[in-house]
Formats: sequence, C-alpha cells, structure tokens
Amino acid sequence: MSAPARAFTARHVQLMRALFAAAAAVMITFSPDHSAAVGLSVFSGFAIATSLVLFLAVWLVFPAGERWSWVVLAILGAAAGMTAGFPEFRTEDLFFIVVIAWAATTGLVELIVGLRARRTGGAEARDAITVGAFGLLLALLLIAIPAGFVQPYAIQGAGEFELTGIILGVGMFGGYAAIVAVFLGIAGLSPQRREAAAPASAPVEQGGDR
Repeated sequence: MSAPARAFTARHVQLMRALFAAAAAVMITFSPDHSAAVGLSVFSGFAIATSLVLFLAVWLVFPAGERWSWVVLAILGAAAGMTAGFPEFRTEDLFFIVVIAWAATTGLVELIVGLRARRTGGAEARDAITVGAFGLLLALLLIAIPAGFVQPYAIQGAGEFELTGIILGVGMFGGYAAIVAVFLGIAGLSPQRREAAAPASAPVEQGGDR
C-alpha cells in the first residue's frame, strides 16, 4: 500500500517563498513611486508573509534537529516586517537600516544552514546557500549607496529628473526579490524536487496463511 502523501513539503516552501518574492518584485517594478513609504510597505508584506511560511514549515517539514535555524529566520523576518509596518515611521533612514539588517542577518543564517546541510547531504543545501548569498549581496549593495545621494539627469523630450539613494535602494530590493523568485521557483518545480515530494511506496508482504 502507498504511504499517505505529505500535504506540505520542502518543495511547497520554496514555491510559496518564490510566490511572495515575485509579488514584491512586481509591485516595485510597476510602481512609479520608489519612495521609502512604498519600499517599506512592500518589504513589510514580503517579510511577514515569508516568515509565516517558515513558521509553518518548522513544524510540518523540517526535522527536529534542523528547526532552530528556520525559527531564527522566521523571527528575523517577522521582526523586520513589523518594524517596517508602521506608516508614521517609514523614512528613508529606516528603509536602509531595516532592509540592510534583515538582508545581512537572514542571509548569514541561511548561508550557514546551507553549508551545514551540504555536509550532511541535505537536498536543500544549494538553495539555502544561494539565497543566503543573495541576501548578503543585497546588504552590501545597500551599504554602498552614499547617504543623501542625489544625481540629476535629463531625458530629451521628457524633462529633468533626480536619481536618489532611496530610488536605488528600493529598486535593488525589487531586483533581489525578482532573482530570488525565479531561483526558488525553478528549484521548487525541478523534477528532482517533485520526486522527493512524492509519497514513497511501502512494500507489500506476500505469503500464505501460517
């Protein structure tokens, strides 16, 4: 007889994370306003939704010995998302502080998770290492943006504009979300991941009555 299929697997975790990252990327890409208020609003929803997925996965997917690191990731995401969720505090400084702190800490934790999983032969090692590296890269890119950066530019026939630090920062977060969405989406839909999520068949005993 076949063993019952698990309703929620590591594959579903990757796909749900990809979905929320894709939603954040789309909202930022198609928004004409890349202000701190918009950036923090999108980030808040993305971080909280992702942390809820990780909290769910802690009890339904990951074995007891691996849960602590995913609990830390979920707590960091929830804390950053709630901090960014207060409209009256959505300033440019808060955007950089919260997103840099979140990207650096979660990136480091996920990188450590991936390296530990690779030593023990975990199937999600590559995914965790890559997403962790993307998080650390996002933190470094945001840190590299000078405080108070303003670069005027003009487009012939359209007028004069200004490229500011917050526009760059929000755009980089949108780019990060898009890359993570594509990577995790491909990982979750890969044939190997679908086979790992499929229920295993239990051997059927044969023989006559004793």
